[in-house]
Amino acid sequence: MTLVFEPQSPTLVPTSTGEAFPVRRIFCIGRNYEDHAKEMGFKADPEAPFFFTKFAETIVGDGATIAYPQGTANFHYEVELVAAIGKAGRDIARTDALSHVWGYAVGLDMTRRDLQMEARGKGRPWDAGKNFEESSPLGLLHPAAASLGDATKGEIRLTVNGEVKQQGNLADLINPLDRLIEFLSTLYTLQPGDLIFTGTPAGVGPVVPGDVMTCSIEGLSSLTITVGE
Repeated sequence: MTLVFEPQSPTLVPTSTGEAFPVRRIFCIGRNYEDHAKEMGFKADPEAPFFFTKFAETIVGDGATIAYPQGTANFHYEVELVAAIGKAGRDIARTDALSHVWGYAVGLDMTRRDLQMEARGKGRPWDAGKNFEESSPLGLLHPAAASLGDATKGEIRLTVNGEVKQQGNLADLINPLDRLIEFLSTLYTLQPGDLIFTGTPAGVGPVVPGDVMTCSIEGLSSLTITVGE
């Protein structure tokens, strides 16, 4: 059979060093802030981090206008710290975990909440609610040593049309980044190019076409995304 399409090139995201960072996989941690777990009807379990995955091609960059996705009437924002893995490893000790981080960025885990909740109610996977086109906006990646260091503190915030909707601190993460890397590496061999979305604070809610979301974390470049038709 004749090949009739071009294989997709790797997803490349910009960095503050001027290099392009090739993305391999996306791991998204759920319920990692106590207040967000509560607003979603759960009590977070610090002993068992909860996660799902996304395709690398769901990433879009700062300043993008993303289409309001098909199949939903309840399109939600979730601002998150994103860690980019730069060194491979499996069964990584927590004490060594942060040495595997290349850098950090501000990210958005956009969610078709109605589809997610429908799947959750039926005990089914969340793919339709989470893993879809343009659902992973990502800001400029900054090398770890030059930005957040160990990523254990710093204000995280999201506004919609200038109004603050989410505000918290990385110090409130139930499972901090070193613990997340330790945990994920017991299930997967983490590889350079993997991204970890570390979870969102309370205040998630819907956006509609025309809304402008601005996301920030102390020490990192902000991320601004507009919702289109």
